Amino acid sequence: MGGLGGFGGFFDPRAAGYTDPILVAATDGVGTKLKIAIDADSHDGVGIDLVAMCVNDLVVQGAEPLFFLDYFATGKLAPDAAARIVAGIAEGCRQAGCALIGGETAEMPGMYKDGDYDLAGFSVGAVERGQELTGTGVAAGDVVLGLGSSGVHSNGFSLVRKVAERAGVTYGDPAPFQDGATLADALLTPTRIYVKSCLAAIRSGGVKALAHITGGGLLENIPRVLPDGLGVELEAGSWPMPPVFSWLKEAGGIASEEMMRTFNCGIGMVVIVSADKVADLSNQFLEAGEQTFLIGRVVESDDDEPVRIIAPDLAWSRK
Repeated sequence: MGGLGGFGGFFDPRAAGYTDPILVAATDGVGTKLKIAIDADSHDGVGIDLVAMCVNDLVVQGAEPLFFLDYFATGKLAPDAAARIVAGIAEGCRQAGCALIGGETAEMPGMYKDGDYDLAGFSVGAVERGQELTGTGVAAGDVVLGLGSSGVHSNGFSLVRKVAERAGVTYGDPAPFQDGATLADALLTPTRIYVKSCLAAIRSGGVKALAHITGGGLLENIPRVLPDGLGVELEAGSWPMPPVFSWLKEAGGIASEEMMRTFNCGIGMVVIVSADKVADLSNQFLEAGEQTFLIGRVVESDDDEPVRIIAPDLAWSRK
């Protein structure tokens, strides 16, 4: 509703098709992935990351992202970099199907070094009352699907930067794990946005819970959507480990449990579904362009650590 340039943005949920909506809000940033973008002067994808980190958190509640706002702070505005960042934000909103209704650009001399900047995002979504996804219906015997990630996404980059330093590679060097790309290009691959595919799956029925695999990795994010007394067993060999994670583990000397607790390790979104809906939903996700893997099952558990990784490769096993 209305136009841009006012002191606030208007949005009409009824015009978006809702009759009795519950609003869901999320805010996030891109973290120290921005340091790589700044050092490599590569800013095109971080706006997508910013949107993804917010809207992927909304869809796990069953909510459709409605609108997005951004905050861009820098010491002195560099118009070219700013234009590329905002274009990325607009592209992220297109991928998520939400409206970019405003934002703030703040010049703060003395707060940031030349060329440095920070980003924050804020998004609001809606779900019809009574249709929220809370995980309360998850039961033993449900199946765990994993949707493939596009790379490291936007978590763990303080550790990524330390690994690169330890390995003695610069961001302009060829990526040790990806042909035809510099290290910066490979690491700055934007976070995948799962909104449209997950909303379609939710509306088709059978989705009981979603978990966005961000900071805390598989070990800490999946339990956030499990009722008390339940855990999951994941077969680590059931999905391919993207080469970037193998490189990080080897070059950084990172323990397996720390990898699983810090990075998504190739699974950006976990979907817990009824056993009788596995085939239908797997096909639906595949048709939507998602890499889709059957990675585990829900089990009864009184363990303080409810995620158990069962790995043919003992290097990835937690037990």
